[in-house]
Amino acid sequence: MPAVDIPGSKSITARALFLAAAADGVTTLVRPLRSDDSEGFAEGLARLGYRVGRTPDAWQVDGRPQGPAVPEADVYCRDGATTARFLPALAATGHGTYRFDASPQMRRRPLLPLTRALRDLGVDLRHEEAEGHHPLTVRAAGVAGGEVILDAGQSSQYLTALLLLGPLTREGLRIRVTDLVSAPYVEITIAMMRAFGARVDREGDVFHVPPGGYRATTYPIEPDASTASYFFAAAAVTPGGQVTVPGLGRGALQGDLGFVDVLRRMGADVTVGADATTVRGTGELRGLTVAMRDISDTMPTLAAIAPFASGPVRIEDVANTRVKECDRLEACAHNLRRLGVDVATGPDWIEIRPGTPPTPAEITSYGDHRIVMSFAVTGLRVPGISFDDPDCVRKTFPGFHKAFAEFATELRSGLGG
Repeated sequence: MPAVDIPGSKSITARALFLAAAADGVTTLVRPLRSDDSEGFAEGLARLGYRVGRTPDAWQVDGRPQGPAVPEADVYCRDGATTARFLPALAATGHGTYRFDASPQMRRRPLLPLTRALRDLGVDLRHEEAEGHHPLTVRAAGVAGGEVILDAGQSSQYLTALLLLGPLTREGLRIRVTDLVSAPYVEITIAMMRAFGARVDREGDVFHVPPGGYRATTYPIEPDASTASYFFAAAAVTPGGQVTVPGLGRGALQGDLGFVDVLRRMGADVTVGADATTVRGTGELRGLTVAMRDISDTMPTLAAIAPFASGPVRIEDVANTRVKECDRLEACAHNLRRLGVDVATGPDWIEIRPGTPPTPAEITSYGDHRIVMSFAVTGLRVPGISFDDPDCVRKTFPGFHKAFAEFATELRSGLGG
């Protein structure tokens, strides 16, 4: 049975880097993700004057509860949404002038709800060009804290940035959320903050974070559940195919492991153990209607295997996928149509209607790692699929194509070729 070694979680690595930088003492992060996004985050911390020591299996961060070590810095956030959204909040805790810019792709992604909340807390934050988008400058003088209202309907990262900031404020934070998407990612944030010694209380839509800072620790990074979805999906579309992902089990922090429940509903055999999850293809893949608001990063994975279902696959409540690295909902629809698949879309839904078998085509990546990795799974059943920008997977999994090809070979050899 193939067991796949999935790289560390992108979401957990980014949060851990913030927490380690803010903590009192030296933190060791065990098996962090090494990718363009996480390297960009670590580089951003270094520009702000934090010491980040990197070895192949662990990173060590010297925390600075008082904020950045330098009075001014210019930080380039690359394509990383967590870098671009979390680091300005961290910089605000210090004293100095800090400028942030990002790639053209990241410049297009929205930031305004977080910007407004930080300004409401007294942070001097100015956008240089389009309001609510990078580039921006923070003139930091520490953050007093207080109460703020936040719309987190586009991205849970806005709420995460404020929660992470909370213990570093002088008075603590009360955050009232008017809308929240991808709620499991907020649960990851809260669990990790507690692991670093902070307290978070929640009453309905109000989060309360008292002051008090963070304590350094040794923190292991669990495998990335969103990345694991491609391997789980590959097993599900392969009759008799099987995969086990160690390190992701019942205690996993990441909500995206819930993708295996979608595969189970479609007919796959799924076992979630204490510290590993196994998916086996049964030869049956049923259509379904599923709301994926809370696990929207795995929406493209489901869209990519939907053509092999026995009936329509309708994915609902995924409006937020339109403001990711690209408009993922339309990107999936466009590429499925290129493969000859019948697709309909609406403001927050996509419906894939299986019919004649898909035919090979070049997949338009839109520079989005998740589009490429998802349609690599389609390629298991549709030989001849190619990609216009296969290397964009470096954002989260630089070695994806090699790992997936080796896994596919193992999958086929286990079935007798």
